Amino acid sequence: MTTPDSSKFDEIRPYNDSEVAEVIERLLHTPEFITALSKFRFPKLSRWLPFVTEPLVRAGLGKQLAGIRDVRALQQVIAHYMQSMIDRTTGKLSFSGIERLDPERAYLFISNHRDIAMDPAFVNWGLFSSGMDTVRIAIGDNLLRKPYVSDLMRLNKSFIVNRSASGVREKLKALTQLSCYIDHSICSGHSIWIAQREGRAKDGNDRTDPAILKMLSMGPKKRGLSFSEGVKALSIVPVSISYEYDPCDALKAGELQALDSEGSYEKSQYEDIESIVQGIVGFKGDVHVAFGEPIEAEFDNAEQLAEEIDRQVILNYHLHASNLLAAEQTNEQLPAAKRDGYLSRLNEVDPKVRPWFVAQYANPVLSKRQLNAEGGK
Repeated sequence: MTTPDSSKFDEIRPYNDSEVAEVIERLLHTPEFITALSKFRFPKLSRWLPFVTEPLVRAGLGKQLAGIRDVRALQQVIAHYMQSMIDRTTGKLSFSGIERLDPERAYLFISNHRDIAMDPAFVNWGLFSSGMDTVRIAIGDNLLRKPYVSDLMRLNKSFIVNRSASGVREKLKALTQLSCYIDHSICSGHSIWIAQREGRAKDGNDRTDPAILKMLSMGPKKRGLSFSEGVKALSIVPVSISYEYDPCDALKAGELQALDSEGSYEKSQYEDIESIVQGIVGFKGDVHVAFGEPIEAEFDNAEQLAEEIDRQVILNYHLHASNLLAAEQTNEQLPAAKRDGYLSRLNEVDPKVRPWFVAQYANPVLSKRQLNAEGGK
């Protein structure tokens, strides 16, 4: 329920329980949404008989969502689909560090970023499976160009990061609102997920952008807290998510190759949406989510804090066979199936983009090796 204190966040916040039924009804009567679901559910049949598949999808979804009146009930339905997705697209899914978290405490999870939808989804799955509340998810407005996508995301506890703001004053206003909303959420007992930098780490180098941390400090600063005090108030936990296979790895490699050879890369209008779908339905192999240690130390500035987040993200990153093979670090005996799986995937990639494909898997190994050489603990 929206309180007077939180009404100033109405433009960016997730939907409240009182809004869920209305938004679901709107989605059920959005032809573009039903068509998209029909194509996903019946990829072949929907091309020839959409007048059959679309009413079936609408009726089935309406029946499944009948009586849903709050976010928690909706996420119980989503959990069913999440389990199905895990069964179909992943091998072993594992978690570490959850035992360090207090179920009664709200945290700001700052995560490395490889997949638009699945990074926060896997974090949520780990928390949900451990009996903890799910997070509110930061998502850029560049991903919400279609109204039904915005509705779906905000139903599932996503809040909007206004990246399209133009002009110094408008950008400052948007950043202040965002920071205050995150601070308000933590103070009111709601955990947050946010990526360590804008955009996915397409090259496999996980580095925190200090600008993100400066933004996060703005809300606590308005409450009179210093940077160090604000960091403690936000209860930051670094998170490392590692995929044996990134469903978008070839697409990312192609983008990096184009940037290197042509100096630019122009995304298609709905390329990000297509990446979301590919990330959900594509094969991921083994997946590990490592929750780091809650940050309690004193930090005087964003650069120092970024170094600590990077240290935890890199050291906690679980190296899969794909990473070790890409970095040619195969001292340990790897199962033949793992080796064959990686080589088969590599051979499917356009030869001209293979160096970038290999690099995105090798770089986590190189980052960990460098950090260890520097005495990282």
